[in-house]
Amino acid sequence: MDIRIVKGRLDDIDMLEQFYNELNDYLERGENFPGWKKGIYPTRECAQEGVDEGNLYIAWDNGRIAGSIILNHKQEAAYDTVEWDSECDDGDVYVIHTFAVHPDYMKKGIGRLLMEHAINECSRLQGKYIRLDVTQKNVPAIRFYEKMGFQYVGTVDLGLGEYGLPWFKLYEMKIS
Repeated sequence: MDIRIVKGRLDDIDMLEQFYNELNDYLERGENFPGWKKGIYPTRECAQEGVDEGNLYIAWDNGRIAGSIILNHKQEAAYDTVEWDSECDDGDVYVIHTFAVHPDYMKKGIGRLLMEHAINECSRLQGKYIRLDVTQKNVPAIRFYEKMGFQYVGTVDLGLGEYGLPWFKLYEMKIS
């Protein structure tokens, strides 16, 4: 593998949509820990927004998308309902969204590379904290985040109960 991580571009949108669809098809065939659904999340529109805003990063392996991650300042309203370890301005906080690895690249270190890239990018941009949410059913992701050094802060309702996702765990990492 020859992985390189770069910002997504407009001409990547079609491949990102295909990547999301292939991942959702895979999740539908087995244990769907994140609870994602084809046509609902993630979608082409997610990719388009991330690329337009310049905060979607793609892990490429010889012309194939191995994974992607979005890093921005958008915190869900429910984030305000917990007591974070840090009190800081929203501009000091980066949030991870749509952290995804293609099924062909699972358990090959792509997730770690993407997460390390997000942490390094946050540091480069002088962010002080990275936050994320994860459905409480996504035990593999929870273990991964904790192994990466994220600290559990609380559990909230993000308003996705109609999709079978009533509770999300919130995590935070201080960037030194």
